[in-house]
Amino acid sequence: MTDHVLAEPLLSDRLTEWARAQHVGVRAAVAALIEEDTLLAREDVRHLLVTETDSGTFCDWVRFEDRYRRSLDLDDAEDAFLTYVIAVAFPRVVALWRLESLGDRRLAVVLRAVTRLAGSDAIAVGTRTGAGA
Repeated sequence: MTDHVLAEPLLSDRLTEWARAQHVGVRAAVAALIEEDTLLAREDVRHLLVTETDSGTFCDWVRFEDRYRRSLDLDDAEDAFLTYVIAVAFPRVVALWRLESLGDRRLAVVLRAVTRLAGSDAIAVGTRTGAGA
């Protein structure tokens, strides 16, 4: 008989499962972090943001927002991305001028998060192709 060891679900799956029971902003922010991928892959970011207990895995946004600028070594694009993701999780006023530092890939992620926050599934965010692009 072969013993089957069940692999623990991926962090992205555990966070997505937790986010399902949260408000739309948290769901959109978690989806953005998972889509962006590089920041959530960093151990220092996970250590500050993700809490794992016997009852589940979740994002501790309050602790993260309070400490991320002091605790993490972030470049301007990473800092801007996290600022916008936190603003999606807990809507607040943020400066839009920082969008220019995101680059195309992270900008698209942020824009998709904003459309999720708005409850829109009719707006497509991606790369334009064809004439006039």
